[in-house]
Formats: sequence, structure tokens, C-alpha cells
Amino acid sequence: MGQLTPRPGIMDITPYKGGESALKGVDRIIKLSSNEGPFGPSPRAVEVMKKTSEIQHRYPDGGATRLRKKLAEKHNVDADQIVCGAGSDELLGLLCRAYAGPGDEVLYSDHGFLMYPIAAKSVGATPVKAMEKDLTTDVDALLAATTDKTKIVFVANPNNPTGTYISRTEMKRLRDGLRDDILLVIDAAYAEFMTQDDYDAGFELAGSTNNTVMTRTFSKMYGLGGVRLGWSYSCAEIADVLNRARNPFNVTSLALAAGEAALDDDEFVAMTRAHNTKWLRWTEEECRKLGLETTTSHANFALVRFPHDTKHSSTNADAFLRNKGIIVRAMASYGLGDCLRISIGTEEEMTTLMAALKEFMEQ
Repeated sequence: MGQLTPRPGIMDITPYKGGESALKGVDRIIKLSSNEGPFGPSPRAVEVMKKTSEIQHRYPDGGATRLRKKLAEKHNVDADQIVCGAGSDELLGLLCRAYAGPGDEVLYSDHGFLMYPIAAKSVGATPVKAMEKDLTTDVDALLAATTDKTKIVFVANPNNPTGTYISRTEMKRLRDGLRDDILLVIDAAYAEFMTQDDYDAGFELAGSTNNTVMTRTFSKMYGLGGVRLGWSYSCAEIADVLNRARNPFNVTSLALAAGEAALDDDEFVAMTRAHNTKWLRWTEEECRKLGLETTTSHANFALVRFPHDTKHSSTNADAFLRNKGIIVRAMASYGLGDCLRISIGTEEEMTTLMAALKEFMEQ
């Protein structure tokens, strides 16, 4: 008798673990571990989700027609080149299913999002890391790491967990340097937080080439991580491939309605962006005053590096904060064992966090 075994690569996967939400024996938690929106969803999205709850016995629009049209109008692109998914995570996995497999390589930067190697291994492909420069995607390193087996290159821009980004010029240099049969995936989950003039979320390359995809999410700026909603923009041919590979009703009616309402609430987005910019810079500056290193982040979190000495190590800092009911994200799984990633919360949450960090560093 043979033995049931999963396909190669599956057992090599270390399951992704989201940020913790609870601490034993602690009633009031300050959760700064998952880069979630500090204010919850847009009030408009909340209201429409309440109304939509009454029709959950009906299947959703499998083509996400209204949401794609609204996205297309907002960004001045063709709705037929947009595909919606259950979070951008689903779309990243679908791209690996569609364009990579056993014997192929999937390339990403050293401290790139952990879902990239997971998606690669799930289809039997081999994930490959390219070194970064100053915790920033290095185009030359990515190009040097490509081989005849490379099928997909993932670039998070800005990157999670470093918060750094590369310019539109550098991204174009990457695309120009890759073979035409290599798919470039620009993961722009934090694009809404960007304010730099030299940045492009991926519209330019995805709209002008037949081998580039931009992925986006409603989980960060729009505060809709719980409903799982993302989207991609690419040439019509890639969109057609994704539509063939995805499940027919992959986005719930609740998510579709919430997404449409969130896109209409420009005031909420402007408020959230302004809050994030203010308190991100404040958090980085206050950490530096304590002698801690940070990157200059362009997302909705700060990456903070702690000393190697045992007294003020990141491990001890994490434990100290937990004792105060504050959850941040340890970065050992990203190869950054001396760092903690701190999501930007409300004003009260950030001042409480910083008071605790100051107390810890003064021990």
C-alpha cells in the first residue's frame, strides 16, 4: 500500500503567522503588530456592511463589476485589466499558480514579505532571495540573482517590514533588465501612504508592458483587513489568466460593498494619511532620541533596531511591552532578529507605547 503524501514543497512551508491580538491575563490590549488601520473602516463602509448583512444568502457578483468600475474611474485605467481577490495575498498565490511550478525559481528581496516564499513553495517552485542595500530593494542584486529558471520577481514597494521604497526610475530599470518571459509583480500594499514625487505604485509599468502586475489591498489605508479585499492591475492577457485561475465567487458581497463605499470616502483617507505621516515621523524621532535606530519608513509602521546587548535587546523590549499590554511584531522570521516592527496606532496608543519604551531603555 502506498502512503498519501503532499506534493513537493508543501511540507517545506512554515505557515504564516499574523500579528497576535491577545495576551493572557491582560484585558486592555494595544495591538500594534499587524499594520491595521488605527481608526477601523470608513464610517461609510461600516454603514453599507450593516445593510449588506441582510442579503448574505445571495451569491456575490463573481466579476466584482461595480468595484472594478469604481477602481478604474478612480485611477483612470481600464476596468477589464483589474482583477479582485480575497486580499492581495490571494492574487499573489494565483500568480504563482499561473506562472511558476516545479523547477522554476521565484525571486524576491532579502527582507521581502513572507508570503512570497510561501506562495512559491505551495506550487513546488523554489524561492530565491537577493540581498538588499541599506534594508532597501537592490535592483542590481535582483538582476544578478536571476537565472534561466527565474519565472517571477516579487517587489514590495514600499516594502514590509522595512518601510523603504525604490523610485519609478529604479523600478523601470529592473523591468528593463529582466527577460521578457519573467513576470514582475509590484506589491503596492502601502501605496496610499506614499507622498514622494519619484514614486509610482506600478500603474506605469503594468499599463505599458505585458509582463508586469501591480497588486493592491484594502487592508491598510482603508482599514478593511477583516473582510479580505485586494485587487490587481495588469495587461488584459494577465487579467484573463487570473480570472481563469481564481474561484468564481472569490470576493464576498460584504467585501465588495465595503470596498465601493471606502473608495468614496476621500475625507477618511486624507485624515488617515495625515495622522499616519505625523505619528510615524514622531515615533521614529522619539525612538532615535532613545538611541534606537529606525529606517525612514514610507508605510504605516516603524522598523526599530535594538542594541545587541542582552539588557536592551529586541527580545527583552518585546517582553517588557507585552507586560504593559502592548503587542508589536518581532522580526526574527524576516532575518531581522534585533528589530521590532511597530504599527502606527492612535495618538493615545503611540504616546503610551513611547512612554513604555522610554521606561524600558532607562532600566
